[in-house]
Amino acid sequence: MFDELRVGGLTPLTTIDYPEHLSCVIYCQGCAWRCLYCHNPELIPVKAEQGFDNKELEFFLKRRKGLLDAVVFSGGEPLLQKGLLPAMQTVKSMGFKVGLHTGGSSISRFKQVLEIVDWVGFDVKDLPEHADRIIQVNNAGNTNWQSLRLLLASGVDYQCRTTVHWDLISPERVLVLAKQLVSEGVNNYNLQIARTRNTLDKSLIDDSCSYSMISKDIRLALSAELEQMFDQFEWVE
Repeated sequence: MFDELRVGGLTPLTTIDYPEHLSCVIYCQGCAWRCLYCHNPELIPVKAEQGFDNKELEFFLKRRKGLLDAVVFSGGEPLLQKGLLPAMQTVKSMGFKVGLHTGGSSISRFKQVLEIVDWVGFDVKDLPEHADRIIQVNNAGNTNWQSLRLLLASGVDYQCRTTVHWDLISPERVLVLAKQLVSEGVNNYNLQIARTRNTLDKSLIDDSCSYSMISKDIRLALSAELEQMFDQFEWVE
């Protein structure tokens, strides 16, 4: 059931939020983290006005049986909500695969949902010793990496990704981060350039694409190195 799920919005059809699957995305309202480059800051407040009616959501999914492959729970941070697991179970019972976008902010709830999800898009914020600066929550970097290790040990299909704003991380540190991920066993990795038209930290807002803040030669060299490190790698602008 979706009774306890706070929904901030819905994307009815997407081909990019769960690789190689037609899916919809349910945006869960609320996040415990305050990532400086967050481009959906309206989804951060837990007690924001409900953006989508849950009865409409259930009706929508019933009509999409046989048309969609999967339902992806995104955010905000889905793990913040106690209604996440029942909602996933409902989706599964309807015949959909279950996807999850998360940074792993709740280790205990992540353990629960790993038993039911089919795929996870996992946000690796930075190296653990640097991640708290981006997340703006003490010890969040260690939590992020503990959850990553849970994911890798679970055998659940995944894609790791790091959102990059070049005011917050350098190309050199991205390379160090990637090497650490390889040592942990990550083989599927995306580097996502931050969307800068609407960020939580207003000083990071830029109408131009933030990837232009490093030179083309540096971008190409970094991308070439990362491609050699992972079985699957994509630079997403």
